[in-house]
Amino acid sequence: MREFTHDKKLYYSPVEFTFSHIGGTWKIPILLSLVHGPLRYGDLKSTIPRITDKMLHTQLRELEQKKMISRTVFREKPPRVEYTLTDRSRHALPVIQILKEYGELLISLEADNIYW
Repeated sequence: MREFTHDKKLYYSPVEFTFSHIGGTWKIPILLSLVHGPLRYGDLKSTIPRITDKMLHTQLRELEQKKMISRTVFREKPPRVEYTLTDRSRHALPVIQILKEYGELLISLEADNIYW
C-alpha cells in the first residue's frame, strides 16, 4: 500500500485514513445517535452518557470539519442548532455496524474476563 498525504498529514493506509474520520471513543456514538434524524446539542448530550460538554463540542467540530455531519443554525430567538448526518457518514454506517457487531462478539468471547 502506498502512503499518501491529505491536509498535510501522512497516512499509511486507507484504514488509518478512515479511522481519522470515525475513530476515537465518541465519534461513532455521535454518528449512531444521528441515524434517526437531526438532533440538537442537548439531545445529543443526553443520548451519550458520560461525555463532557468540552468533548462533545470538540468531537462535533471535528466531525463537521471532516464533513461527516452538518450543522444547521436556525435564525430564531433563541437560536437553534441541529446536527445531521451527511452522505459521507451515511456511507460509513455499514462499516460502523460491522464494527459494532464485531465488538459485541469480542465482548461475548471475553465475558468471563470483563469486569463491569
